[in-house]
Amino acid sequence: MGNADCASTMNVEGVAHRVAVPPPVPFFKSLKNSMKETFFPDDPLKKFKNQPASKRVVLGLQHFFPILEWAPRYNVQFLKSDLIAGITIASLAIPQGISYAKLANLPPILGLYSSFIPPLVYAMMGSSRDLAVGTVAVGSLLMASMLGREVNPNDNPKLFLHLAFTATFFAGVLQASLGLFRLGFIVDFLSHAAIVGFMGGAATVVCLQQLKSILGLEHFTHEADLVSVMRSVFSQTHQWRWESAVLGCCFIFFLLVTRYFSKQRPKFFWVSAMAPLTSVVLGSVLVYVTHAEKHGVQVIGDLKKGLNPPSATDLVFVSPYMGTAIKTGFVTGIIALAEGIAVGRSFAMFKHYHIDGNKEMIAFGTMNIFGSFTSCYLTTGPFSRSAVNYNAGCKSAASNIIMSIAVMLTLLFLTPLFHYTPLVVLSAIIVSAMLGLIDYQAAIHLWKIDKFDFLVCISAYIGVVFGSVEMGLVIAVAISLLRVLLFVARPRTFVQGNIPNSAVYRNVEQYPNAHHVPGILILEIDAPIYFANASYLRERITRWIDEEEERIKATGKTNLQYVIMDMTAVGNIDTSGISMLDEFKKSVDRRGLQLVLVNPGGEVMKKLNKSKFLDEIGHTWIYLTVEEAVEACNLMLDAHKSKPMKDEKSEGWNSV
Repeated sequence: MGNADCASTMNVEGVAHRVAVPPPVPFFKSLKNSMKETFFPDDPLKKFKNQPASKRVVLGLQHFFPILEWAPRYNVQFLKSDLIAGITIASLAIPQGISYAKLANLPPILGLYSSFIPPLVYAMMGSSRDLAVGTVAVGSLLMASMLGREVNPNDNPKLFLHLAFTATFFAGVLQASLGLFRLGFIVDFLSHAAIVGFMGGAATVVCLQQLKSILGLEHFTHEADLVSVMRSVFSQTHQWRWESAVLGCCFIFFLLVTRYFSKQRPKFFWVSAMAPLTSVVLGSVLVYVTHAEKHGVQVIGDLKKGLNPPSATDLVFVSPYMGTAIKTGFVTGIIALAEGIAVGRSFAMFKHYHIDGNKEMIAFGTMNIFGSFTSCYLTTGPFSRSAVNYNAGCKSAASNIIMSIAVMLTLLFLTPLFHYTPLVVLSAIIVSAMLGLIDYQAAIHLWKIDKFDFLVCISAYIGVVFGSVEMGLVIAVAISLLRVLLFVARPRTFVQGNIPNSAVYRNVEQYPNAHHVPGILILEIDAPIYFANASYLRERITRWIDEEEERIKATGKTNLQYVIMDMTAVGNIDTSGISMLDEFKKSVDRRGLQLVLVNPGGEVMKKLNKSKFLDEIGHTWIYLTVEEAVEACNLMLDAHKSKPMKDEKSEGWNSV
């Protein structure tokens, strides 16, 4: 019994169970399987197999252009729903686009340009039916903050504009590359807690920066932290404009009331969606009638009429600005990806369909690359616009096309109407949108569920508010990675006991009624064994043995003779882990104890077999379940009491 291919055990009924060693797999085949599972878990080439060449071409085009898949099935009913949704989100996209462009320190017209070309590209390449494409406040703030450190948008607006196009280009290149090389798992390093804190901090900073327009200030800090903003606000109290402040507060109140009304009565979602455009119209009429621009209320002024001008020749690929553009593009690109994919997956879950994360990255990247060539800046799928699209009953990505057409008509014919739009109304629109991103309920939930996640969240928030947007992002990612490293480096181990009147063994801390088995210590290891945790596990298991021996000594019960290690959760092990087990085996031998393993995984068994550790421990000391291991050890203990064993450790089960 027991050979190089399996470790055999036998339960009390005489039924043989085997902990098998998987057949050997060549290294390159194993590496190929691991790479495939990492980068191609969904096997995208599966649908191309056993297909004629013409069909493969069609499937390939449909893979990169999903519109070719759903367009042939499109009907009039879908068009009616998408038409309503598209017009509704256009009414939100136009004022939001202008507002966010101002937030990015860019000409307001860029907000409209960015709501025209990118949605058309996404409609052809995106896999989400509900995502509504456009600019976002956090991305706009990041771009203004990071580029503003290199170039002052007031002193050199042309260079700042060109750097914004260049940063958008590099953001698109990064996003498309991540999708093409299927590296989307990188985005997963932004945990939910980190995103909640980061978004909340960014929203707070954005709201604070709107004090410039709300108070009618002409000079304002370019820094984004709370201290700098407050210093800039209160150092200019003599320049505050009460007219602008009253107007801003009134519109913020109006927007918040309409949002609350729509939340209470979901059928009237359009009230909240139309509120920003209504605010722009009312504000423009009010300024025009009262000539408020002559009394300190700042207005947008003239907006250029016409469609997007080309900007490919405006991209900056020379030092020292190229490095700043690359850095800004990569940071904003990752944030835009995280938000867009999270929003798309959320609404896909509501409607019970699947979106391909890598396809989405390619779509986002392509639309930002094309956007950078056509006077657009960073776009993604913002939650507010997508929520309106979803609630409006959209059926496909065609709603983005309808929105784009509405924006195109605005660019061609309606831009002069925005001349008298007060900046304070745009600030009110931003503030009302940002307040929804400060998710204090999610932070409270994190505090109740997981204090470490709350620490990640609040650290990101504080980093953004009191430092900078980039600092908050770095802190959030660093703490999240630290947590992962702690999980790997300090895995948990548990002592198991027997649940009374059952053959079940569970953690004695979780189940206080579980009792220790006399003479046997049962330990559960809750993680793979790697170089990072091997030494810790050896020391921790040794302490468990010491504590168990002291407990037995204090109670005067049977001496400890067996150490059972439940390795069900140990999915893998490296050479450091094997060396640790080998050293630990020698240590327990010196103590006169027998090491018993339970249910090692397939990868673990392969490596233990190749390292000859199975020969050292004895194949008969590896069991399928804790129950079988305990039964075998108890039989050995009973046999030991009735008759001295010659060589218990080497003979194992065969000695009974």
